[in-house]
Amino acid sequence: MVKLTKAKTFQAYLDSCHRRYSCVHCRAHLANHDDLISKVSHQALSEGVLWARCSVNVGCGAAEERLLLTGLHAVADIYCENCHTTLGWKYEQAFELSQKYKEGKFIIELSHMIKDNGWD
Repeated sequence: MVKLTKAKTFQAYLDSCHRRYSCVHCRAHLANHDDLISKVSHQALSEGVLWARCSVNVGCGAAEERLLLTGLHAVADIYCENCHTTLGWKYEQAFELSQKYKEGKFIIELSHMIKDNGWD
């Protein structure tokens, strides 16, 4: 039996008067510059940006435990809901006290986003 699902036929858009970031692959809006916390470097790995929230067009997978450079975390991959590219991850739980501030925050890798609108 084939189960039919309704395809998503739209994107959500952020306000055009704010600086924002979009998916480099499909240009779907992802986050407002005001929600940026800091740029982070993963040394030999890719670089990313820590966000307080990802405003639109971002889906979240199931959480799993991963040993990252800053210790053990429960993280869930995040992806662009428009083109389904994995963008980074969401920190669901930090197991070290010094990393608790990351809980509920997002990392989007720089290679998957582009500055859009309002940048001089």
